[in-house]
Amino acid sequence: MTTDTERSVELARTGKARFRATNVRGGTLDFGEGNDTDFTPVELLLVAIAGCSAIDVDYLVGKRVDPETFDVSIRADKIRDDLGNRLTDIRLTFDVTFPEGADGDHAREILPRSVAQSHDRICTVTRTVVVGTPVESVVAG
Repeated sequence: MTTDTERSVELARTGKARFRATNVRGGTLDFGEGNDTDFTPVELLLVAIAGCSAIDVDYLVGKRVDPETFDVSIRADKIRDDLGNRLTDIRLTFDVTFPEGADGDHAREILPRSVAQSHDRICTVTRTVVVGTPVESVVAG
């Protein structure tokens, strides 16, 4: 049984260091350790950060006009130190253009504020990373 606030994904092993994630709506995503073209878990984390914020910003700036282009890139450095393996220097970059005219001018004007709102308040993924939410790992049974 789930609540309105619960989010969940199930993983099933499909091969050595390969898994299939299934969401509650039946969607699937294969991933692995990076020895082929499938995404790695670290890349999926970057996709989640960028995707969450991209969706937020798209809703906020697209209320009056659709962008002509909307590209988002994200990069980070993977390091190992006394805190363990982790990402540092995560940088999310929006490259968005709008048509000429009053609606496009308004969208250009609110784009920086929309990106900041997503980062500072709206994007669940970014907020979880920034706040530093603990993750509990348990063995079933």
